[in-house]
Amino acid sequence: MILSLVKADFLKIKRKGMWLLCLIGPFGVVALQMVNYGVRKDYLFEQMDDRWLYYILNINTFTPLAIVLGIVILTSFMASIEDETNAWKQLVALPVSKRAVYLSKFTVVSCIVFLSSVLLFLFMFGYGLTLGMGEDIPYLRLMEYSFLPFFAALPVLGLQLWVATVSKNQAIPVTLGVVGVILAYSASLLPDWVIWKWPSLSNEWGHSYINALLGIGFGVFVYLLGMIDFKRRDVK
Repeated sequence: MILSLVKADFLKIKRKGMWLLCLIGPFGVVALQMVNYGVRKDYLFEQMDDRWLYYILNINTFTPLAIVLGIVILTSFMASIEDETNAWKQLVALPVSKRAVYLSKFTVVSCIVFLSSVLLFLFMFGYGLTLGMGEDIPYLRLMEYSFLPFFAALPVLGLQLWVATVSKNQAIPVTLGVVGVILAYSASLLPDWVIWKWPSLSNEWGHSYINALLGIGFGVFVYLLGMIDFKRRDVK
């Protein structure tokens, strides 16, 4: 039953431009470094002995913003599709539980954001090869800064989906999302417990995997809270 709902949700977004967003996000992040390195490549190469690491860290400066902004757009868009067609009542009238409907929305958004992480890895790796930074390619670092921000951002995804699905006006989740983007941009100034800081992979312990583990654990918690609230509310 879950698979059927997921397939139905993917069909709903087939021609809505969400797949284009999935491509634009990671490409845009790497494209900024294409401009950066195209203008002052020699200067950037002098900033750190490990040129690959410096290149990856430059890209990671914008990755959290792209992920948080993408999550805001995707979750609000998923909910607005149902609002525009008045499909919430039709969904819950089917012989499926509200938990399954909510899980389907969460799964679809998660898949799109994860696919963006895959594309980010490919774009980051591909452009890095063209810069001639050496044959000692840090594959683990590339994977770390491509995929861990996704796991670290799961609480943001859970919160945005929760607010988007229970709000009668999508201005509320969008406003929350704008605040989240601002917080993600100011990640270096935030304490480690703020969830919008976690996609930056920075913390006082100096281990990026901690943010990913916190994201998975707290993300599941926020998802469950959202699912319980969605199940108990009347349909919009």
